[in-house]
Amino acid sequence: MNLGLSDDQEMLLHGVREFAQGEIAPRARAMDAEAQIPAEIIDQMRELGLFGAQVPEAYGGLGLDTVTYAAIIEELARACAGISILLSVHSSVAAHPLMLFGNEEQRRRFLPHMAAGEIGAFCLSEPESGSDAASLKTSARRDGDDYVLNGTKVFVSGGSLASFYLLMARTDPQARPLHRGISAFLVERETAGLILGRKEEKMGLRASDTMEIFLEDCRVPVANRIGEEGVGFKIAMKSLDSGRIGVGAQAVGIAQAALQEALAYAKVRQQFGHPLVHFQAIQSKLAEMSTRLEGSRLLVRHAAWLKDQGRPFTRQAAMAKLNASEVATWVTHQALQIHGGYGYMKEYAVERYYRDARVTEIYEGTSEMQRLVIARCLLRGE
Repeated sequence: MNLGLSDDQEMLLHGVREFAQGEIAPRARAMDAEAQIPAEIIDQMRELGLFGAQVPEAYGGLGLDTVTYAAIIEELARACAGISILLSVHSSVAAHPLMLFGNEEQRRRFLPHMAAGEIGAFCLSEPESGSDAASLKTSARRDGDDYVLNGTKVFVSGGSLASFYLLMARTDPQARPLHRGISAFLVERETAGLILGRKEEKMGLRASDTMEIFLEDCRVPVANRIGEEGVGFKIAMKSLDSGRIGVGAQAVGIAQAALQEALAYAKVRQQFGHPLVHFQAIQSKLAEMSTRLEGSRLLVRHAAWLKDQGRPFTRQAAMAKLNASEVATWVTHQALQIHGGYGYMKEYAVERYYRDARVTEIYEGTSEMQRLVIARCLLRGE
């Protein structure tokens, strides 16, 4: 098992890094303040083919492996965490489940558009259904060649930018266990009855919008159901396995940016007549930050490698996401501490990294849920 990157992978990443650091990073603070991603940045991502990173070439994508894709997410997150999650959601929990569970007609109908940069979003959570996703209440009633959907979805990342919504709804309210009554649908943006709600005001990750979605007698063709009736929960869980690799990579990118800022600051900040970096206490912090960060990166790459090999990766994806998110929170905390009072000011990037890191322990499955997933895999002997 080789978790290093090849020359070809490094060459591709060099181009992504130049784009991220040259075009995104200088605007990250403004994007955070304005709570939006400029259209020209998204257009540049389209030109680079990033939205088709993991879409097979047969459908107009780049057909990249998951290890390379995770490295791309990390590079984008170093510049702006909000942009990285936009791509992660689009790739992992919108396009990927369509590749896995969609039929050939659906793949040929939708994937070329997604590869070209028509953005996909994921709709699972509801006002009373978060970690307990199987209890969702959004209904999908069959009516001839359509389903009629009614309900509310919350915490939809990239909702205002999306052209497609992979949405879970209950087709059989009598099914037991509850998860067997859930089905998956690809709902197009212009579908009558799909209503965009308000954008949430968030602590961090502000460049990425997070929205409510309302469904009011929303008619979705049967041809837009992904998989058979009753397998929607399985599709959601398989999608989240891939999504956790993306969030893990995002967390690594945030932590890497925070470490670099802390190191640069410690070299120039003078206290007691010496740069901070000369003090053993600061050196110890930096060493521990780097060590934990490298461990997280390896966990993410291992999960990505297993996925590329076609091997089970549910436990490893949960471990990667759990570790990387908690390390990101810890590393950004230490980076802010090294900056002292200045780190608390919006003028310094570590303040933003600190806010952005926190949500990585919550979305795509909380840390508590990741521990349950890991434990259940162990108990099953996986």
